[in-house]
Amino acid sequence: VPGYGDSPPVEMALTAQGRMAFLDRVLQELGMQRPVLISPSMSGRFALPFLLAHGDRLAGFVPIAPVGTKDFTAEQYRAVQTPTLILYGDRDTSLAPQALQNLQHLPKHRVAVLSGAGHACYLDKPEDFHRALLGFLRQLK
Repeated sequence: VPGYGDSPPVEMALTAQGRMAFLDRVLQELGMQRPVLISPSMSGRFALPFLLAHGDRLAGFVPIAPVGTKDFTAEQYRAVQTPTLILYGDRDTSLAPQALQNLQHLPKHRVAVLSGAGHACYLDKPEDFHRALLGFLRQLK
């Protein structure tokens, strides 16, 4: 995610509109047609604005306790028709419950909870994570 960790800051990443445009540009440059967007933690600041504006361009969405879910309304989430797998570890007691509370308004969602996993559930329980993810991907059209 630009501007986090060791990555350099990106001017356009300062606003939700800019972050959405940045992600849109990345997907265009990669030539991706209807990808499944996987969004852990800080990447939610990019993925959520994109989902709400361009969810029809995604085959699926997999939020993993993303930040920024409270920045949008239940009505905004209800308008999204993108198949979604809300995924989190049961030991993530801070961000995951908040994300679930907001994301459960997405009409085409299902939830997978990884037992014994924390915020980075894909690192804590990689086999369980991949099993849930692959199960979701197989059901997409």
